[in-house]
Amino acid sequence: MHIAQPRLPYRVLQVMAGAPVGGIETFFFDAVLALSDAGIEQAAVVRPNAPYQIKRLRDANIRVVTTAFSPWFIFPSRAALAREVASFQPDIIQYWTGRAAMTAVKSSAAQVGWYGGYRDRWRFASCSDFIGITKDLVQHIQRQGVSSNHVSLVHTFADPQPSRALDRAEFGTPESAPLLLALARLHRDKALDVLLEALAKVPKAYLWIAGEGPERAALVAQTKRLNLSERVRFLGWRVDREALLATADICVFPSREEPFGTVTIEAWAAGTPLIAAAAQGPAAYVADGKNGLLVPTDDAPALASAIDRLISDDVLRENLATEARAEYERNFTKQIYVRNMQAFYSRVAKRTQRQTLLPS
Repeated sequence: MHIAQPRLPYRVLQVMAGAPVGGIETFFFDAVLALSDAGIEQAAVVRPNAPYQIKRLRDANIRVVTTAFSPWFIFPSRAALAREVASFQPDIIQYWTGRAAMTAVKSSAAQVGWYGGYRDRWRFASCSDFIGITKDLVQHIQRQGVSSNHVSLVHTFADPQPSRALDRAEFGTPESAPLLLALARLHRDKALDVLLEALAKVPKAYLWIAGEGPERAALVAQTKRLNLSERVRFLGWRVDREALLATADICVFPSREEPFGTVTIEAWAAGTPLIAAAAQGPAAYVADGKNGLLVPTDDAPALASAIDRLISDDVLRENLATEARAEYERNFTKQIYVRNMQAFYSRVAKRTQRQTLLPS
């Protein structure tokens, strides 16, 4: 009896219901482009709220369908997804958020749930296979009843492009001042309020905050209340992270809640010394005094002390940057990500295709 062989290469439909800006959203588009560069045939179903990023996909000849992914009325988005599944005929459908997975349609394709945070399994009810971006997230998925052979660890990546430092004068920042950089959504979880409290205790330093979010007004008000307006710059959402990291002396990542944080590996890749608060993700990957400095969450005095320490110790900054770059090269490059995703997709596609093929 002859058994037909699985069809390769496989097609992947990437489904994302994200915010206009954010770390996960940025990584989604970078990841899809990296996989496209590696020859994986993809299409994407996304919200129409990130035109710059959507254009990047279309410029790479990736088919993009937009839909609202409304949490109150999912039927139009489910219909749009069903039409794309029928047209594209994917072997794998990957859902990058719980909201995206809630629109899942019946299909013979393997359905994959991507966990970039501590999400609820019920939102991914259609999925049989899962990706966690940290060891702890893999364990979180398994604790929700998924067997280990259906869960894979695939870290995120950074792919820094050479970039010249920005002109500090354009941002009203003295060339000689220690410059701190925070790359974060302006949200309570990111603990930028703690960073501002710490900055008030470090009178020489300036701070650039690159990001947007619901806490902007509160953070601006706090800046004024602490008399920090002369030393803090709110830059809005930026797409030149490499240039920002090349300009800064220290990257500060003070999150009180953080499953991982791609900022960590962006700083490592750029060679910018990192200070992080010991939220779930950073605590698992940042080795204090080796590839960064780690401080307790919600502790402004400890954060201020770490900033002071790093500002005053040139050798420590250099050593942290060197070891961090080595850690990045070992585990977090684009090439490693693509290799791991290709292995994951191949395994899942072959298993699913074997289950659906009939003997001839």
